[in-house]
Amino acid sequence: MNFLITGGSGFVGKNLYKRIKVNSDKNDNIISLSSKDADLRHATSLEKFNNIKFDKIYHLATWHQAGDFSLTHSGEQWINNQLINTNLLNWWLKYQSNAKLISIGTSCSYEENGSLEEKDYLTGSPTSSLFSYAMCKRMLYIGQQNLAKQFGLKYLTLVPSTLYGPGYSLQNKIPHFIFDIIKKILLAKKYNNKVELWGDGSQKRELMHINDFLNQLFLLENKYENELINLGAGQEYEIKYFAKIICDLTEFDFKKIFFNKDKYTGAKSKNLSVKKIKKILPDYNQLSLYDGIKETIEDLREKI
Repeated sequence: MNFLITGGSGFVGKNLYKRIKVNSDKNDNIISLSSKDADLRHATSLEKFNNIKFDKIYHLATWHQAGDFSLTHSGEQWINNQLINTNLLNWWLKYQSNAKLISIGTSCSYEENGSLEEKDYLTGSPTSSLFSYAMCKRMLYIGQQNLAKQFGLKYLTLVPSTLYGPGYSLQNKIPHFIFDIIKKILLAKKYNNKVELWGDGSQKRELMHINDFLNQLFLLENKYENELINLGAGQEYEIKYFAKIICDLTEFDFKKIFFNKDKYTGAKSKNLSVKKIKKILPDYNQLSLYDGIKETIEDLREKI
């Protein structure tokens, strides 16, 4: 079989490549692309792969960073992500119509304070601070829907909660919240400093371990097509709660954390509905949050 991964240098891409490699036959061909290998903003970036007939295309590439990046780069986000997605979809239609396209959506596409159920992915106005990025993800999904409708192509869109676990790189980017908290606490412990976290700590987030995400992806990808499915933990917690777990695991004094209420906090809550995935995989049990954070701390400790 032939597999193609876009966004292969990212956290999900690297872990996905390793898992496919482990699970694949020795004759399988796995091509993992970073923007250096193929800048998808250019229409001709995938031409060199036209003659390879891929069985699965994992589209992870996106122009985005965590934190307040979307507030300061909203215009660039719109143009770059629209180019990336349109070029990939056009290439899929023209040269890879037999391949199944598996893409990643975002919880930010759901309406703020909405149900966060799959049926409402295109309903209402997305999270205001991430509006441009969220709408690009909606457009990607609409593109897949309509190419499938007109040309009979097959796709699967998975919408995960924030992913965490080992293998995350801290270089040259704003880390996602859980990695950022761990990094700050580890550095503060190392140099005997205090920690500043943005917001009052009451904003809530939901985490899914990267291995749980990949496990469920592989369970779904051959059985479901032309669907959008949320992959969440089913429960969210306050930032303060995550910080307390990390303090406990690193033996850092929680009282040395300062919550800056004047800083950007993003959405107040992002708890995905998991009704659909619970019906599909009723017996799947995810790694405990405590064990997952412990594993992530140990991995990041070696990088700081």
